[in-house]
Amino acid sequence: MTPRSFLLTPELGDYVRAGSEPPDDVVTDLLAETTALADRGEVPPTYQIAPEQGTFMQLLTRALGARRAIEIGTFTGYSALCVARGLPEDGSLLCLDTSEEWTAVARRYWTRAGLADRIELRLGDAHESLRALPAEPTFDLAFVDADKTGYADYVDQLHPRMTGNGVVLLDNTLRGGRVLDPQSDDDRALVELNAALATDPRWETVLLPLSDGLTMLRRR
Repeated sequence: MTPRSFLLTPELGDYVRAGSEPPDDVVTDLLAETTALADRGEVPPTYQIAPEQGTFMQLLTRALGARRAIEIGTFTGYSALCVARGLPEDGSLLCLDTSEEWTAVARRYWTRAGLADRIELRLGDAHESLRALPAEPTFDLAFVDADKTGYADYVDQLHPRMTGNGVVLLDNTLRGGRVLDPQSDDDRALVELNAALATDPRWETVLLPLSDGLTMLRRR
């Protein structure tokens, strides 16, 4: 099943995708392979972002003129592919993830798309990998789609590493609507973070009802 916003009916989801730039063969095959893995129970079905979110992220990356980007949580590589496509030829994307198996799928599609030279993948604990980076303005764009209880730490660690006006995107910030009735530690972590970011003077913040909730932060 193609991922879509839980706020949309299947018919509206189809309409949204029909009104957006269509995916090419690389994206279509990557999404299909990820769906097949989910159908076999080999990967979680909720980890894949919706196609319209990927298209939005590619467009945003290009519109911002981002040159250096970082992604925390890569899965099978669709979001990274979209961000990398939005970068200029001399741009770079650093991906932090823990799974060699899932990112092996990503590597195949990055190579097929001709983007392997723009993407560096580092495996290991993303909190440690992020702390190991120089605490100086480096990245124009960041996308976070990893352990939800770790989001607050990622935001704190990213702040000194973002360039002026740098943008951070946080995925799954509506938690399928469970932010209104938290059921898990992940849900509660996002509820607390959403409330804190709304008044955090370090960031200009908007929570967008895109896919499963996408929060956009701009470093002030």
